Amino acid sequence: MNIGKDTVVTITYVVKDMDGKLLEESDEPVSYLHGGYDNIFPLVEQALEGKAVGDTVDLKLQPADAFGEFEEDLVRLEPREAFPPEIEVGMQFVGSPVDGGGEMLYTVTDIAEEKVVVDGNHPYAGQAVHFRCEVSEVRAATSDEVAHGHAHGAHGHHHH
Repeated sequence: MNIGKDTVVTITYVVKDMDGKLLEESDEPVSYLHGGYDNIFPLVEQALEGKAVGDTVDLKLQPADAFGEFEEDLVRLEPREAFPPEIEVGMQFVGSPVDGGGEMLYTVTDIAEEKVVVDGNHPYAGQAVHFRCEVSEVRAATSDEVAHGHAHGAHGHHHH
């Protein structure tokens, strides 16, 4: 079966920076619902269209096509007392942006005596990346998966 709209695609992937340094790789296969559901980078989805099990995709993605541009306004200085005593650089917290939009994930990037710097950007924001993946499975999506807009099962989303 070839990858097309409303198929569940299972891949393994590797993401490296443009110098070849490993940023991320799948520990186990990952599944997504193909066909414009925003479950994977759009350019990767385009490249996977029509592929089959065993095929690979190898792309260089600019920041806007991958983890986004770095947005300075997502870096915030917060009072130290707003955080637990055991706070450390690298810890992550869910919080609301200054503009009051939906909650987002912030990473602690620096700690001073009275202030904590948190960053709402993805850790790889602003970086061009090399994305390589291999297709390990392709199957027709179930009607539930299409209705929910994501893959279910072993490598996809689990409902609780």
